[in-house]
Amino acid sequence: MKKTVGSLFFLWGILVFSQENVKNDTISTTRTAEIREVIIKARRKKQMADHSVYTFDKEALEKARYAKDLIQTLPELQLDPITNTLKSTKGGTTLFLINGIEATDMQIRSVAPAEVVKVEYYDIPPARWATRADMVVNLVTRSLETGYVFGTDVSSALNTGFVNGSAYASFTKGKNNIGLEYSINLRDYNNRKVHSIYDYQLDGSHYRTNENKVDHFGYTSQNVALRYTRMVPDHYAFQAKLDADIFTSFIKGTGGSIFTKDNTAEEHTMLKNGSSNYTTPTLDLYFSKNIGKKDELSLNVVGSAFTTRTSEFAKEWVISSGAPVFDNDMNLQTRQTGIVGELAHIHTFEAGKLASGYRISNTAISNDLQNLAGFSEYSVNYLEQYFYTEFSGKVKKFSYRLGAGLTNIHNKSAENTFDQWTFTPKVILGYQLKDNQSLRFTSSYKPVSPWSAALSSNIVQMAPNIVQRGNPFLKSQQIFGNNLIYSFSNKHFDFNANLFYQYTDRIINQYYVADENFGYALTYENAKNAQRFGLQLSGSYKPFGSSLLVVKLNLTPATETVRTSKGALIKNDYLANNLVLSSEYKSFSFQYQLNIPVYTLNGAFLSTNENQNHAFASYKKKAWTFMAGMYWIGMPSEYKTKSLPESLVNYSRVNRIMNNKSMFVLGFSYDFSKGKKTELDKKLNNYTAPAATF
Repeated sequence: MKKTVGSLFFLWGILVFSQENVKNDTISTTRTAEIREVIIKARRKKQMADHSVYTFDKEALEKARYAKDLIQTLPELQLDPITNTLKSTKGGTTLFLINGIEATDMQIRSVAPAEVVKVEYYDIPPARWATRADMVVNLVTRSLETGYVFGTDVSSALNTGFVNGSAYASFTKGKNNIGLEYSINLRDYNNRKVHSIYDYQLDGSHYRTNENKVDHFGYTSQNVALRYTRMVPDHYAFQAKLDADIFTSFIKGTGGSIFTKDNTAEEHTMLKNGSSNYTTPTLDLYFSKNIGKKDELSLNVVGSAFTTRTSEFAKEWVISSGAPVFDNDMNLQTRQTGIVGELAHIHTFEAGKLASGYRISNTAISNDLQNLAGFSEYSVNYLEQYFYTEFSGKVKKFSYRLGAGLTNIHNKSAENTFDQWTFTPKVILGYQLKDNQSLRFTSSYKPVSPWSAALSSNIVQMAPNIVQRGNPFLKSQQIFGNNLIYSFSNKHFDFNANLFYQYTDRIINQYYVADENFGYALTYENAKNAQRFGLQLSGSYKPFGSSLLVVKLNLTPATETVRTSKGALIKNDYLANNLVLSSEYKSFSFQYQLNIPVYTLNGAFLSTNENQNHAFASYKKKAWTFMAGMYWIGMPSEYKTKSLPESLVNYSRVNRIMNNKSMFVLGFSYDFSKGKKTELDKKLNNYTAPAATF
């Protein structure tokens, strides 16, 4: 509770004493002709081959506190009350931009509703973002010369360690802009209950471990960012941004287990302590220059260097004798450097637009590791190159985007070197059936590199006779995806039906194998292939044609299969779902979110998504907004995992965080703006690899 109170006062102090705290990467120009065109047409939605364009009426602009409120009304987006950020109702990764530049949540908040021209929603991301996100949302704003904004947002649970906070400020004068922002997410839960079962045959005997643990765990995630931008309209733009991610986490757990070998059972006691921390400073430099009226050249360079420290101590012993079962003492220090460079060119023809570019990213990781296998030093290097070009255009009711790319993945470790070039084509075709109906088809092929934990040679003890480790010999996955999308919209409905099929060659699959030193090891393999197909129905319904009541629904009946390296076929059917009910009346707003968790394939396991049963309301009074809500009504957050019948180890785990059962949260926000900002139309957005952990 002390941490909660301290965080509240700290954020309030930022608002009162500095009043100049963030708004990240923005500054972009929007041509006057384009603004007038949008206002005159006053269209609610316009469907393109790869994206939709939304505009907002006078009533919506007057009700909104800031641009984030407008974006939240899009039919496939919702507010996640747990993180206080926007996300897709369909799942996946959503990237937010302001005039083409990647934007933080606070930066979106710093844009006044009156400045919003339109919102572009890409459910099929363009080539330069396709490897980073499943959806892209680009906020297009007006831009004038001077002004400043500042604000803060704080929400906290009253009876447990749950705090979300942020503060931002931005100042523009002439062609120069300076922005500063700070955010914090704090979690401190002392009552997480975990029940795990391991059941297996080993050396002719039957073993079973039945564990019950109680954990005290938490984390604090902070971000500080400083940005300077200079823009000369129709000539050039320069931006330098320095930000730092500061992360610390801990876990302290105790528990007991019944360990059974054949008909003999004994009681064990266990404990597990661990921590991790890193500070990631990142420098992001961007330069863009117009060459004539039809060409634009952009350059983006991003670099970071930092150290991650991770420790874990797990111990289990027999209660009656005190004899040790295992001692797992793992200490890992990782020195990591990353750099990303991208050069892009855009040329505008009368018939369409040609975008081409080259991106290279390199991550070098040096590890000092002490674990069950002793002390080791090893280094890995991940290099990826990406050449791309795509042409987009429209002929009457027919629109298209044709792209071709070449991707090189070069992963090198002490044990193995993987090098592969892959041709990555993409085709998007669209046809306007009527003014409010369209049909689209998309097909793409791309590689996906293994993540650092999967490639790691680290070993961690999970239970008696059970360890977990990576596989340095993994190869990249190859994903072939196809979608046929029907879209319909009118005053009451905004609806998409997506018939999809995805084939993954050499899919990375987690599974148990026999291990001569420990018994069984949970590791990774390149399975033969995987398939996923189904129908995704998503969108919103407004019974009264207004925001008085909005129903957002996502239903996805689907089938997924995996063919293992030994030829076994694993199959799973599921019905993904998500429901959001919202209402706005004058200065009041209300929202309710519900889902029914479903099992989906996750390596050697079936795992559920996080459960939702949240209700929250807010009241707006001038620049102030007050919020109250209850999350996970009548239930704790719950996460379930179980192994597949083909697994050598029959495993199940149920994880419940009791602290956030019916968690009551209060919060407020204050947002003030005067004048206008300069918004940079940044065409390139990159970031270095996240901290490597296991």
